Amino acid sequence: MLLATALLIIGLLLVVYSADRLVFAASILCRSFGVPPLLIGLTVVSIGTSLPELIVASSAAFHGQLNLALGTALGSNITNILLILGLAALLHPFSVNSDILRRELPLMLVVSGIIGWLLFDNQLSRVDGVILIAVAVAYLLFTIKIARLAGHEGADALTREQLAELPREGSRPVAFLWLAVALIIMPMATRMVIDNASVAAHYFGVSELVIGLTIISVGTSLPELATTIAGARKGEDDIAIGNIIGSNIFNIVLVLGIPALIAPGEIAPDAYARDYWVMLLLSAIFAVLCWRKSRSIGKTAGALLTCSFLVWIVMLWFAASPVVG
Repeated sequence: MLLATALLIIGLLLVVYSADRLVFAASILCRSFGVPPLLIGLTVVSIGTSLPELIVASSAAFHGQLNLALGTALGSNITNILLILGLAALLHPFSVNSDILRRELPLMLVVSGIIGWLLFDNQLSRVDGVILIAVAVAYLLFTIKIARLAGHEGADALTREQLAELPREGSRPVAFLWLAVALIIMPMATRMVIDNASVAAHYFGVSELVIGLTIISVGTSLPELATTIAGARKGEDDIAIGNIIGSNIFNIVLVLGIPALIAPGEIAPDAYARDYWVMLLLSAIFAVLCWRKSRSIGKTAGALLTCSFLVWIVMLWFAASPVVG
């Protein structure tokens, strides 16, 4: 079991690293081909925050582990709000200034409502997958439209911060090199994660859903943790919060949409009865924190969120039914 745990952790780190290199290479290539920086930031970079979850969930679906994919998506959203936002707020209280963020928060809640409607029957079908992918495309188009409008109106705070974070150096050969490295590492890393996640589930006597909700979701959320804390320390509050909102939306529409297309089927009852409602409640709390008159998320809120994450993990591991599969 010690070897399996070590391989699982190494696999997660390699997935995160290869996803980062893939986004870096794609950003350079898009810029070299004349794609506007705003479009790069709102598509390649935004989707990149959920790329580790997407890679793992898609691989899990290919191996018939739909519950692992579902747990990864729902668990990553819960982790983003409780752990990542909580730790970042403890280090540096947030202030929400961007109009774009306040427009995207209702979208995050709407998307969270849509997935609840789709999971109600404890099934993820190909039709559900098509609906989620269509929502992803609509969200991207809407985001680009409002970002361009905000830019014309005087450069929204989030737009400025996103453009500043794009890679400015690098040639096409360097980009293709990193692209090749990422594509070589990804299949090996995801196989390590999927195989050893199953070993861990059987060893601890918990479901693959719980493994996805905890170990996998925390591991694949490392990019959001790094970018959010870095943004908080640099005073880039809007991009830090924007990463969480964007990641939570893409975790639903893409990280669940693509596995639904690959391997539709029945899901564990706890996914809807317990985990979905926890995610929806936390999404609503997150929105309220951002919409308050003070528009700030302070250290007290950060401490409460972080402690709640620990309670959530303990509840899953020690109160969840020991059902394998």
